Amino acid sequence: MKVKYLHTMVRVKDLDKSIEFYRMLGLEETRRTESEKGRFTLVFLAPPGQPECPVELTYNWDGDEGLPSDSRHFGHLAYGVENIYDMCAKLQDAGVTINRPPRDGHMAFVRSPDNVSIELLQIGDALPPAEPWASMENTGHW
Repeated sequence: MKVKYLHTMVRVKDLDKSIEFYRMLGLEETRRTESEKGRFTLVFLAPPGQPECPVELTYNWDGDEGLPSDSRHFGHLAYGVENIYDMCAKLQDAGVTINRPPRDGHMAFVRSPDNVSIELLQIGDALPPAEPWASMENTGHW
């Protein structure tokens, strides 16, 4: 039996803020659905050239009191990046906390505005250790 990946869905509290965050990661909006009857909006974002690998942001118009929660039960989303140091610097400059810095030049974790854990992995070989990342401590958890 074949299995095909469709998408990962995460609920969001502030749709605009969440879209801005995922766009900083380099994702692009590929599709949007609004349901007046269901009172929700679905926004699909994917890496350029990979529309088959989206994250679906689900925004409930009447709010979602459970957000933002820790979301540890969810696990995480993972994205490969061309330069993990540049991506972490871009996110940090935009006010995103780097929860697990890329000390090893290979892996980092951040959180979305809705506390979804995002793993960033260096594409290819790890970059040589570099400051400020090599000596940066963890912040919170991921």
